[in-house]
Amino acid sequence: MVAQSATTISTIEVPMPIYEYICQDCKNEFEVIRPMGQADVPMACASCGGENIKRKISVFYAESGGKAVAGTSAPSCGSCVGGSCANCGH
Repeated sequence: MVAQSATTISTIEVPMPIYEYICQDCKNEFEVIRPMGQADVPMACASCGGENIKRKISVFYAESGGKAVAGTSAPSCGSCVGGSCANCGH
């Protein structure tokens, strides 16, 4: 997989998001770093050359102060039943 991390506009570096895709023909999963405006621009699969590509829903996790603040939940401590756990904050 070849990806670039940013685009340079004049002398300003602009970070770009990473998008996840799957080829519906060969089931190859891959990531592409590209501008938001090009997230759904058609492309060919690097593995099979097919153009039946679908963007996947990306999942992320963010933490602040030891507690999940966005995305999927972190692994629990084992004593979690749901709700608010006194041991790990879940």
